[in-house]
Amino acid sequence: MNISDEQIQAESLNYDISVFELFSIGIGPSSSHTVGPMRAANRFIAELIDTGKLQNVSRIHVDLYGSLAATGAGHGTMSAIIKGCAGFVPETINIAQAERVMADNQRDGILPLAGFPSSSYQDGAPDAGEALCVGPVVNYRESDMTLRPLTVLARHTNGVKIAAYDTSGLLLERTYFSIGGGFIVEENETLDDSSGLNEAPYPFGSGEELVSLANKAGLSIAQLKMRNELSARSEQEIRQGILAIHRVMKECIGSSLSRMGYLPGELKVRCRAAAWHRDLLAEDPQKSPEFAIDWVNLMALAVNEENAFGGRVVTAPTNGASGIIPAVLHYALNYLPGVRTCGVAKREQLIVDFFLCASAIGALYKKRASISGAEVGCQGEVGTASSMAAAGLAQVMGGSNEQIENAAEIAMEHNLGLTCDPVGGLVQIPCIERNAMAAAKAINAARMALRGDGEHRVSLDQVIETMRQTGEDMSHRYKETSMGGLAVNVVEC
Repeated sequence: MNISDEQIQAESLNYDISVFELFSIGIGPSSSHTVGPMRAANRFIAELIDTGKLQNVSRIHVDLYGSLAATGAGHGTMSAIIKGCAGFVPETINIAQAERVMADNQRDGILPLAGFPSSSYQDGAPDAGEALCVGPVVNYRESDMTLRPLTVLARHTNGVKIAAYDTSGLLLERTYFSIGGGFIVEENETLDDSSGLNEAPYPFGSGEELVSLANKAGLSIAQLKMRNELSARSEQEIRQGILAIHRVMKECIGSSLSRMGYLPGELKVRCRAAAWHRDLLAEDPQKSPEFAIDWVNLMALAVNEENAFGGRVVTAPTNGASGIIPAVLHYALNYLPGVRTCGVAKREQLIVDFFLCASAIGALYKKRASISGAEVGCQGEVGTASSMAAAGLAQVMGGSNEQIENAAEIAMEHNLGLTCDPVGGLVQIPCIERNAMAAAKAINAARMALRGDGEHRVSLDQVIETMRQTGEDMSHRYKETSMGGLAVNVVEC
């Protein structure tokens, strides 16, 4: 029997979601359409291995449903599944090696299940004479997948069914759902099964409960989240893990700032980050009071251009919204009074607190609504990221728990109804600029909240519920199908 949505939500509210689930290292261009499908394919292969069936596989087949089928081509969904079947995982994928495997697959149709031995990849690809691999080699290309864009499965619009056969018939068949942010679940799996934490000392299911628990314990929201994270890891592991995530974000920006030319695809969108960076370095910081926002815009654009290239990014909480949090964190580290000149320890503590607080807010959206553009529109991606970033900024600006909750509420309130209508199915227009706009909203929301005393008429819980209801009411054309909005009004050329 399938688990109902009500059961899933009721059970998940008793658990926390780890900061390392909401912020995970992967590749572009999409957490739900690239990272999730790759993880699903990898999990499927792992189950074949665990059940001793892998060596008997003679063929496989993949069906894509709903949004995965509708915009999968522009999001790299099909190639992500091929790579996942070949043993690549988003966190550790060597992009050059994966592309060599894809080139072989496109040329000859060969797909080595579970991949070639790692020694074969020292040169970037398996040698011609090395036919041995972990699993059997089957013949299967992206074009062999069955696309069902008008068929939406009951659990979620991002559905993928993978089946493996031997010479006698079906060996294994599984249906997975990519529910946003790289999270995947099977038909009868709840969010609790992959929460990333043990039973947390401060489980919270609402913003009101989060603030109340923190105040009663005499903790900030970041400190409460740290206590929950300690249920699964040591404090040193948590701190090092968060700082490592921040380093990947900076590496992503650095890689993007070296790129020139055009983004992949038929839209011919010009890369802007490198030119903007050069211009800003040459400008006088005192020339304009908007100079800080120019840098915030640059950071957001840089991350999302790298994402569009399929580079290494951090889900925050999704790939499509991955530029907002690093952009706002750049603002915190460079433009808050006294931070830029303070010691390393203080800056690192600011980074840790920012991520912990942001993840506490992100967990609420994940539990109570959705962070999937294919389910609730871009309000669930960019809106959630803006809300998380506003909360993180309010935290490191010294806001009270009530002010932090208010900052998160303000940011989402003014992203309600945001549609997901990518032109050409690519995470480029309007996605890249939208990250910059939402980062500015997050900064403004935090500053507005800290001007108040924390009391406000609309609660974070009310705005999250409104976002969920708005997503339910939204036409499917505006939920990552490229069937409405800018996607049909902008001519591809």
